[in-house]
Amino acid sequence: MASCIAVDAMGGDDAPDAVVAGAIQAVRHTEREVNILLVGPEDAIQGVLDDHPEAPTERFEIVDAPDVIGMGESPSTAVKQKPASSIHKGLAAHHDELADAFVSAGNTGAIMGAAMFILGRISGVKRPSIAGFFPNLKGSSVVMDIGSNVDCKPEHLVQFARMGTIYARKALGNDDPTVGLLNIGEEPGKGNGLVKTAYDRLQELPEIHFKGNVEGGDLLFYAADIIICDGFVGNALLKFGESMSPVIDKMAEQEMERQSLNEEEKALVTRVLSDVRKHFDAESLGGVPLLGVDGNVLVGHGSSSPAVIEQMIHTASSIADTDIVSAIEAAFQSEAA
Repeated sequence: MASCIAVDAMGGDDAPDAVVAGAIQAVRHTEREVNILLVGPEDAIQGVLDDHPEAPTERFEIVDAPDVIGMGESPSTAVKQKPASSIHKGLAAHHDELADAFVSAGNTGAIMGAAMFILGRISGVKRPSIAGFFPNLKGSSVVMDIGSNVDCKPEHLVQFARMGTIYARKALGNDDPTVGLLNIGEEPGKGNGLVKTAYDRLQELPEIHFKGNVEGGDLLFYAADIIICDGFVGNALLKFGESMSPVIDKMAEQEMERQSLNEEEKALVTRVLSDVRKHFDAESLGGVPLLGVDGNVLVGHGSSSPAVIEQMIHTASSIADTDIVSAIEAAFQSEAA
């Protein structure tokens, strides 16, 4: 059965060109049939499609959305004042079951606010959360939250752990994901009031595999499959991870010059670093899920390339198939009562 993904054609620094190109790649490079709703100003989208004669036009439909929410706009203001935006209309298409998921590399705050307004929260979920990824020697860990909730209560962190566990099981195929609480020490009783209380509550949950506290210095080596923290800490961690690739490149460049490496030696170092860099590339994993809203929403980096947009669409289709929303609904049924 074909899936249909609503794509914010105006989301990202290079929209609509990069987004439409990525959507075309997603449709052409998949074994499973995927149909696309391209949401944005119709003339702009059609102009880009016209530049791609290879596009299978029968798999695309344009949803006209004349308003565009810029990356630098205030999310709260934009959500209220631009109801005809590509974000609003894309989420509305998902809400009305015209699409199985919504994908955007646009203004993250606006996506979060509009999703809360249009899709609503899953019953029992206090704070929806954007889950990110942080690299480690085993691959990557899911980090919750990465900036959508900068002020948290202990119960929010507990819910992040529960939703993250469901996501890891359903979407990532990890049957027994471990959970670590980011703290300033591993010992119980460490940290501020927020993490101390969250620690005690996480220990009581039979449905998660709680390892206890984990320290920042352990994350790159692998501390747990899911790292729990408030959005203030999580966003700082994410930005640190994103900075590592260009810093490693610069350090290597300086060191190669200092050691007077020849061209063959430089090429070898560059080739090795290219593989290392992929682990820290913010785009390599595509989008990240917004968990806790009553729908399938994937958020991408503003600088997303066509290849990343393509990966986001494939990921969104996969997430829709796993029906994570129903799994979270079932888990939080007691809180909704």
